[in-house]
Amino acid sequence: MNFELNKSIEILERTPKVYSALFYNANYDWDKINEGIGTWSAYNIVGHLIHGEKTDWIPRAEIILGDNQNKTFEPYDRFAQEQLYSSRTMDELLSEFETLRNQNIKKLHSWNLSESDLNKEGIHPDLGSVTLRQLISTWTIHDIAHLNQISRVIVKHYAEDIGPWKKYTTLLNS
Repeated sequence: MNFELNKSIEILERTPKVYSALFYNANYDWDKINEGIGTWSAYNIVGHLIHGEKTDWIPRAEIILGDNQNKTFEPYDRFAQEQLYSSRTMDELLSEFETLRNQNIKKLHSWNLSESDLNKEGIHPDLGSVTLRQLISTWTIHDIAHLNQISRVIVKHYAEDIGPWKKYTTLLNS
């Protein structure tokens, strides 16, 4: 296994800063670029991340660690951001994401998780039994996967303009 809690926390702590570096106070509408109908822009992704901070990662960890016999998670609405955050600016979303993530990381640290804690289980509505270790690993990968998604969207946005360099741009050739 490759999971180490401190390594995951290191990534989770940095994610809001990466998004802010890319999009905070940006002059161009980088946050609105997507891959077409039914796809997400950076704006949609940050809204999705906020919703996850509020209703997914830490709330599910609390279920796993809690004393309640029922360890079943509430279903997660992966598209809730479309209604919840559509009237907000990207800068407002970035600020809220950073605040929520910082609060959640503090809570994660405060638990002083043991190996035994990381092996505790909850019940995902679709996946069945999952451990806290798997939940935190997924949270970490989820952040990185969305950064990859945003990179791909921006790369494709310029695809027609790079001429023969397309040959060397692996994101365009995969």
